Amino acid sequence: MRVDVISKEYPPAIYGGAGVHVTELVRALRARGDVDVQVRCFGMPRDEPGTTAYPDLPELAGANAALQTLGVDVTIAQDCQGADLVHSHTWYANLAGHLGGLLAGAPHVVTAHSLEPMRPWKAEQLGGGYRVSSFAERAAYEGAAAVVAVSAGMREDILRSYPSLDPDKVKVVHNGIDSQLWTPGPGADVCRKHGMDPDRPAVTFVGRITRQKGLPYLMRAAARLPEDVQVVLCAGAPDTPEIKAEVEGLLADLRAQRGDGVVWIPEMLPRSEVIALLTASTVFACPSVYEPLGIVNLEAMACELPVVATATGGIPEVVVDGETGWLVPIEQVQDGTGTPVDQERFVSDLAAALTDAVSDRERARAMGLAGRRRAVESFSWASIGDQTMDVYRSVLSA
Repeated sequence: MRVDVISKEYPPAIYGGAGVHVTELVRALRARGDVDVQVRCFGMPRDEPGTTAYPDLPELAGANAALQTLGVDVTIAQDCQGADLVHSHTWYANLAGHLGGLLAGAPHVVTAHSLEPMRPWKAEQLGGGYRVSSFAERAAYEGAAAVVAVSAGMREDILRSYPSLDPDKVKVVHNGIDSQLWTPGPGADVCRKHGMDPDRPAVTFVGRITRQKGLPYLMRAAARLPEDVQVVLCAGAPDTPEIKAEVEGLLADLRAQRGDGVVWIPEMLPRSEVIALLTASTVFACPSVYEPLGIVNLEAMACELPVVATATGGIPEVVVDGETGWLVPIEQVQDGTGTPVDQERFVSDLAAALTDAVSDRERARAMGLAGRRRAVESFSWASIGDQTMDVYRSVLSA
């Protein structure tokens, strides 16, 4: 069986959870030995066998970013002929999968890592391109032989966003974690290099500066933490100048209040350095207002770190309240933005959970150990590869 896996992100160009998912899924599928996986990704050439990269079309260099993406999609679609099945990830690659499947006469499987209707703030970033990305996603989902949701919560969002889909076509296969790559590792020197004191309690965040990650809420909550607690923010790649300015303003206020207790790391760090920071932390913070599953929580749990996270999307399927961390309740505006109905209450509840987490480091440590066990036992990539193959077989036998 030849499966063409299509993704914008692929090593070494990974900036989000979808890229991690594709990387690990491809590795798991190839390790089986019974499937020929051809990867088609965006960007510069890769040296990896069975992997082809496609650059932006120079003819579209001045076009809206969404149209540049569709230019790459059309180029990829041409090369899908000969595939038995096409599997795309995120709206960036969805139209390539849709058109490639039509050309090849092969079924198209979509994995949903996020949904355009659930991210209306992207209009700030793409302008009219947001309508183009929404069109591409809708066409692919409604034409797909199967849609894979990375959580049960995500499946509900898919059926709500695209009510014409046959529910039987929407399957749940969770994201996973490589617990051999993500494991606790000492790194006091790494921590000090970035300005973190490994001997002080610390609340740590890792993620992009985008509306869905809820970083401004965390920064407001951090102002209410005990004085001895550090706030470590590994956050960069802002979506828009507006959110960049908002976060920088909150950072200035937080540093004025907490002094050297605020560590800001805007660049993307190597995995080994992220692991060192996580290992030295007391608790991981995930204040997302939209999170289909949240690989970042699994990464923290695999490093034996308890998690304080918003009870939204697929997060409650990963973080077990009272066992591997704390779930912060949230009532959200139903306009697709995920905005808390009562923002002050959400910030207050988030601050209370984080304060509770850092108040008893032995309890936090026990929850971190439980989190590691859960990540290893329930979210292995070998199991997820098997479940994905089951989806492929069901589609091909239909």
